[in-house]
Amino acid sequence: MLSIVIPTYNEELVIHVLYHRLREVLDQLSIPYELIFVNDGSKDQTLRELMKLAREHSEVKVIDFSRNFGHQIAVTAGMDHSQGDAVVIMDADLQDSPQLIKEFVAKWRDGYDVVYAIREERKGETVFKRATAKLFYRTMQRLTDVHIPLDTGDFRLMNRNVVDSLTAIHERHRFIRGLVAWAGYSQIGVPYVRDERYAGETKYPLKKMIKFALDGITSFSFKPLQWATKVGFTVALLGFISAIVIVYEKIFTNVTIQGWASIMVALLVIGGMQLLVLGIVGEYIGRIYDEVRARPLYLIQDLYNFDNEKQLYRM
Repeated sequence: MLSIVIPTYNEELVIHVLYHRLREVLDQLSIPYELIFVNDGSKDQTLRELMKLAREHSEVKVIDFSRNFGHQIAVTAGMDHSQGDAVVIMDADLQDSPQLIKEFVAKWRDGYDVVYAIREERKGETVFKRATAKLFYRTMQRLTDVHIPLDTGDFRLMNRNVVDSLTAIHERHRFIRGLVAWAGYSQIGVPYVRDERYAGETKYPLKKMIKFALDGITSFSFKPLQWATKVGFTVALLGFISAIVIVYEKIFTNVTIQGWASIMVALLVIGGMQLLVLGIVGEYIGRIYDEVRARPLYLIQDLYNFDNEKQLYRM
């Protein structure tokens, strides 16, 4: 069986088009399949449209969250409830073409455990979005010891052994593409051109993009903490050298030492560095606090077309 996991948030305009395009592709593969839609606290009529599909088609399964828990958590819930021998993750906005699933399955049948999509071109996105995405992937590659393929999203196929490995991980600030890279196994990329969004608006404005980037960096790298130490050492060294210069000028020369301006500059620089370092440390401490509280990763309002024994929460 093939499981397709699709997180949805305010996607009422695209649900039925997505379903029919998936049907066209999946029926050609002659593989039993299930479509797992995760309604991530949508505020429009997404749930109503999903319910229509679920009533008419038994292969359509719906997970309805009690509120919005975020894209990566919705993907996790879909994997938790999947039954397929392989699982495909894709977004609902049709930027990721269902046609690529046929190539995924072909590579999977060749023996690969993970087949991921590489974005060669990104249609309909602003120059700023393309530039920041490119910068993010290359920054992640430099910061982490885990090789995360460049220009890849969550659109991918994973064999059951990979999915089981991911569902065994209980991190709260999840970065799925990083976890897949960390898990290892045999992986291969498939290049494609990412289409424009079919309808609606992006669910990743700048604020969410920054949070997503922080989750990725703090989940897989301690280098920001190491940089904070280096910055502190450098500032302290500069301060020590400045103190020696000031004492020397006071004792051995007639140079007038300007007091107020130099003191204010030193205070502002050192104060700014201290706040920067505290902010970096705070990001890691906040994530530790979230892990220690051990609240459920998500809560489910209801399940449709699933067996009753499926879990309604995830610790």
